[in-house]
Amino acid sequence: MSQMYDTVEPSVVDEEMLQRAVEEQGPQNRAGHIAKEEGIEFREVHQLRLDYKNILKIDHLWQFTNLTKLQLDNNIIEKIEGLDSLRNLMSVYLSFNNIEVIEGLESLEKLQDLSLYNNRISVIENMDNLQQLQVLSLGNNFLAQLDNAVYLRKFKRLRTLNLAGNPIHKDERYKIFIAAYLPELVYLDYRLLDDNTREVASVQYQYAIEELRQNEALEQQGQEERHRQEEELQLHKAAYVEFLNGPSLFDSMYAEDTEAAKLAYLPGVAQLLESYPFIHFVSHTHSQFVALCQQVFTLGLEQHERREDEVSAFFSCMGEAVSNNQERAALKVSTFEKERQEVFRELQKMTEPKLLVTRLAQCVEETVQLCDCLMTLELQLVDQLEDIVKDFERNISDMVSGFIETVQVLLVSTLPYWEFTFAQCRDLENNHHEKLLEIAVATLEKVAKNELVEDLSDDIRMLLVDKDTVINAVSASHDTHLLKIDNREDELMTKINSWSTTLIEKVKPCRGLTPPQNDTNHRPTSSLHTVMWILDPNCHCIVLYNRTILQIHL
Repeated sequence: MSQMYDTVEPSVVDEEMLQRAVEEQGPQNRAGHIAKEEGIEFREVHQLRLDYKNILKIDHLWQFTNLTKLQLDNNIIEKIEGLDSLRNLMSVYLSFNNIEVIEGLESLEKLQDLSLYNNRISVIENMDNLQQLQVLSLGNNFLAQLDNAVYLRKFKRLRTLNLAGNPIHKDERYKIFIAAYLPELVYLDYRLLDDNTREVASVQYQYAIEELRQNEALEQQGQEERHRQEEELQLHKAAYVEFLNGPSLFDSMYAEDTEAAKLAYLPGVAQLLESYPFIHFVSHTHSQFVALCQQVFTLGLEQHERREDEVSAFFSCMGEAVSNNQERAALKVSTFEKERQEVFRELQKMTEPKLLVTRLAQCVEETVQLCDCLMTLELQLVDQLEDIVKDFERNISDMVSGFIETVQVLLVSTLPYWEFTFAQCRDLENNHHEKLLEIAVATLEKVAKNELVEDLSDDIRMLLVDKDTVINAVSASHDTHLLKIDNREDELMTKINSWSTTLIEKVKPCRGLTPPQNDTNHRPTSSLHTVMWILDPNCHCIVLYNRTILQIHL
């Protein structure tokens, strides 16, 4: 079943092998000779055969980015690898090799035909991304678990399947099982699945299939929910407020605070914590700290939407300005060309040299006027784009600075809805710190006077050794909390400022630039040069019209 190493030295796909294969499979005779001299770009190759070359390792294929068909059959390949860059592959043939695991196919999302016939594969796996798969050949492998074929249900386009020659093929349930679990399959082991087989399979596995469909529906719902959550998270990250719509920031404050857990057992701290708006064992939905974070989160999404609208409006306005300018320029060039055609016919009929020279001079003047007109349009466009970019930069700068100010200071008068910020989070923490410090110092004094009736744990007693130790513990807890708040605020500010700077730098080149020449809707001003009037030293008028040279004797 597997390929054995023979007397030929095992080889690895390298540049020399690839160049030789491309030349052998490319144009022949004179065309092939020319192609060989000029060189064939690997990215221009669409099909490549590397079969019967005793290849052990797949490598150096990254340049074949437009390859659609790859033949690597009849080698001694042990591992599927080196195919990540070949995203346009539609057919891959890896039959008659020594492959044990299906892997390395994640990026081949366009793959339709996959042949792994006669290898050492024991599990059908790692093919989730191959949703375009239509033909799969896994015959003559080591597939022994019939249930493993259920994995193929996720390939809705699969129509042809070959599993002959595997241990599962000897199972008396094989054909009926495959027909039941893969109802869209047309050919099994290169034979048409008949209606009778399908009917028997449907009846025999009716309840199992129903249960499987229910499980698949639940799994699909779960995937859709995960996908929705991932999209939401990406939106929140784009707004720079991820995880601020819940207790994440608060939890992070206490996650690394070792002193808070000890201080919580001081007499009176439990009551303080109950009144503290953001303690972790109070419902987060009702905590003021979480409400503050939620306010930042909500404002962040609102501001993100405003920024997105502004960016969209900017590029729309840019496109409209360029398009209108192009249309006006194209109209003038088109009118000019039509008039030149009339003039061209008129010149061919002229016999009087003086009239001809006079008319040519008029044509030259008209051409100069067209140049001036087009240049004026171009300058108008530059000025218009300059104004658009300036307005855009100002609007983005105002939005970003306004958002930053909002999350840093209280803006009750200008934003009634927005009443809480990171600054208030610090205020809450500072108030809590002061009260906690009072309790800690008071407890220390009671211990010193032997007036404390409550039993204290050893950890608490170690804190109450002296005043400095107590104060240091309370301050360390306080510093940890403030650091988390500061870091989250800094992260938000840094990201939004970076976005603003990058965006403005990106649009700055628009200033003073004409529309791109590769735009199919753009009529470059060079169109006016379809007509040129030249007076040569021999008093011949040479007319260059649409690249056709006509000479008129004066």
